[in-house]
Amino acid sequence: MTKTDGTPVAVSFTGAVKTFGAVRAVDGVDLEIRRGETVALLGRNGAGKSSTISLLLGLDEPDEGSVSLFGASVAQSVRAGRVGAMLQEGRAVPRVTVRELVAFVAGRYPAPMPVADALALAGIEELAGRRVDKLSGGQTQRVRFAVALAGNPDLLVLDEPTAALDVEARHAFWTSMRAYAGRGHTVLFSTHYLEEADANADRIVVIDHGRIVANGTGDELKRAAGGSLVAFDLAGRGTEGLSLLPGVTSVEVRGDRARLRSDDSDATVIALAELGAIRGLEVAPASLDDAFMALTGASDAPGIPSTTGASDTDLETVR
Repeated sequence: MTKTDGTPVAVSFTGAVKTFGAVRAVDGVDLEIRRGETVALLGRNGAGKSSTISLLLGLDEPDEGSVSLFGASVAQSVRAGRVGAMLQEGRAVPRVTVRELVAFVAGRYPAPMPVADALALAGIEELAGRRVDKLSGGQTQRVRFAVALAGNPDLLVLDEPTAALDVEARHAFWTSMRAYAGRGHTVLFSTHYLEEADANADRIVVIDHGRIVANGTGDELKRAAGGSLVAFDLAGRGTEGLSLLPGVTSVEVRGDRARLRSDDSDATVIALAELGAIRGLEVAPASLDDAFMALTGASDAPGIPSTTGASDTDLETVR
């Protein structure tokens, strides 16, 4: 499958629906990911991220709609060795070494990555001779990454890949992931660390209640959060009239500090100065955390137009 701009499509969801009883875990998802693109999937716990990934990997079948990879069915692409995955769950294999495990998985693929390369890229060369069931949680997570790389897949799917990793290991992981993506591979990852998505994804897809509520770059999501944040100390002042100040779109009070979301921070600051309310003044652009909260925490949150051929932003509250 190829997009209208000539770019090959790696992943295509078309009206995909997955239900579990009365719950629509995936609710009409339309999404395309280009070949060679790195995409982050964000969402609250229970938002539908894992169910979406399960459809992508063929672990579940959609009740409605379809999912395809590289223009073929998911099953065909998996059998052809085009997909590698690093999932959150999975028991350590007993009585085998890291090298043996990675070599075994590599042997199941038609054109695998050399085992030494997979170990090096995952940063676990020193663990090669260790038993998998004797490793720490962080070490086991890095072994899962090596296993996902072993087949040299065209599409790499990473579900919360830096869980259990310390800060240094997280940085090393993302360096390795970017190196792999830089070879032209497609990467889809989910994460609860929003700064990781902002720093490492070409595009961010936010899912809530099983539907895509935003689809764009990190900068686009931040702009959708409503401009800038203007914060100041109330110093005993009331909050009456703050929502009426120029540019202000929302008001939040945390203790004795007011946080104003503004789409014209200059006008807001001038108005505050005229009121004499500039103690501890801070003006900052919206963060990805702000955008995420706005998109998943309010039904009237602003939307982000799709720039990649995927579905237009749907701003209903979703799972």
